[in-house]
Amino acid sequence: MRPHIICHMISSIDGRILTDRWTQPVDGKARDDLVNRYYDIEKTFKADAWLVGRQTMQQHFVHAGEPDASGRSELPRRAHVSEAAKRRTGRLAVVVDPKGKLRYESDNADGDPIITILSEQVADTYLHELEATGISYLFAGEEGKDLGHAMNSLRSDFGIETLLVEGGGRINGAFLKAGLIDDISLMIYPGIDGLSGGTCVFEYEGEQDEEPAIGQSLRLTASETLEDGIIWARYKVERNHQP
Repeated sequence: MRPHIICHMISSIDGRILTDRWTQPVDGKARDDLVNRYYDIEKTFKADAWLVGRQTMQQHFVHAGEPDASGRSELPRRAHVSEAAKRRTGRLAVVVDPKGKLRYESDNADGDPIITILSEQVADTYLHELEATGISYLFAGEEGKDLGHAMNSLRSDFGIETLLVEGGGRINGAFLKAGLIDDISLMIYPGIDGLSGGTCVFEYEGEQDEEPAIGQSLRLTASETLEDGIIWARYKVERNHQP
């Protein structure tokens, strides 16, 4: 059994998610004042953990380097629960980092104990490094792509019942393709990016003929206009068994 998964995002009206590119609010308020409403809404879900991809974690919290390509992989590939995760009283921070590129200086992100999702190919030396820093870890199969297995581990090994998936677009797209998203919470900022090819809410990296959302329909469960023209829409993802 896996956690209940909510994809919670904020985008411009053209679906872009790089907030520093968005046009300014119409009434002269600072853009960040509106963007920060995203975090106010986030708290209302009372989730056990939040999840981002490696690039998002690297951008905001930690450094990255090249993985150890020469290291051995002989240790058992099973979840490691750190003392910080065992003692936690609030949320956990989860990052998808299959190759083990992130280098941690502390065991938390904004005070939330970190769990990293790895491939089974990472070197033992990296696992020792994580344990020494107090980082929890689990595995998503040999290549780090089995998100379903990783989600089951989050539930069984860490007790996570509700998980917020918060991008970037590639991670959101991978969860979409895997059929793991139960609900979508989308806040639409009243502004525009406008540039072709900008990062979007969902960006599955696949072949041209792939349809990562096929068989999944959205049922609108709530919508409202918040202060300053932000629209907040919530959808339930329903599987329609479309081939």
